[in-house]
Amino acid sequence: MSELNVSLVAVDRKIWSGTASMVVAKTLEGDIGILPGHEPVLALLANSPVRIITVDGPVVSAAVHGGFFAVDANNVSILAETAELGGEIDVQRAREALDRAKAEASDSAEAKAAIERAETRLRVAMSDTHS
Repeated sequence: MSELNVSLVAVDRKIWSGTASMVVAKTLEGDIGILPGHEPVLALLANSPVRIITVDGPVVSAAVHGGFFAVDANNVSILAETAELGGEIDVQRAREALDRAKAEASDSAEAKAAIERAETRLRVAMSDTHS
């Protein structure tokens, strides 16, 4: 059985690497699922959860904010501006950040991005606790 070699890296650190049977991410063009043997891809990442289904069965979930997603010859590189594994996310702090961002009630791109980041972090943290 073929596998994917996956590396998830943020600007400041290596987040996770290992083998997977599937990777699901969201690019600016939409959701993408990668299985072994996938054609090469290079895409910009949207602020969203990334799910890595490992060959051992567990799912690795990460909140990813910006960056690139590249696939070539069963190698998947996720190069994020920032990223956190679900287990690393402080749910209370993420909720507080979401409340603060919503309280600003601004239509600015910065306020919308802050809301999107907090919502992504909460989705990943909550899915990680229910896995």
